[in-house]
Amino acid sequence: MNYVDGFVLAVPEKNLAAYRRMAQKAGKIWMEHGALQYIECVGDDVPMGKLTSFPQSVKLKADETVIFSWIVYKSRTQRDRINKKVMADPRLADMMDPKKMPFDGKRMIFGGFRVLVEL
Repeated sequence: MNYVDGFVLAVPEKNLAAYRRMAQKAGKIWMEHGALQYIECVGDDVPMGKLTSFPQSVKLKADETVIFSWIVYKSRTQRDRINKKVMADPRLADMMDPKKMPFDGKRMIFGGFRVLVEL
């Protein structure tokens, strides 16, 4: 079964165009190094919850939107190999500079997941 890296983050609405440009560049790098899919989604129907929610998880501010994204790999082994190459790719280094990112990376949630069901 495939392996997935998942991400949830908050992006200021005014930075969405810059975030899209960054995500398109990053996605190309991941795909060149072997990722099967690279998906970035912007919140459209993301309600505030009573106990937990996407907005609460990233401490969403009034002028921000939630981004939900994932990268699909063949396996955990492939993911580890691909991510090692991606992190060494000089094209990514400039994008990873916290001063240049169009979002607050400290509020990003991420993790790797084994696929449980795939239809």
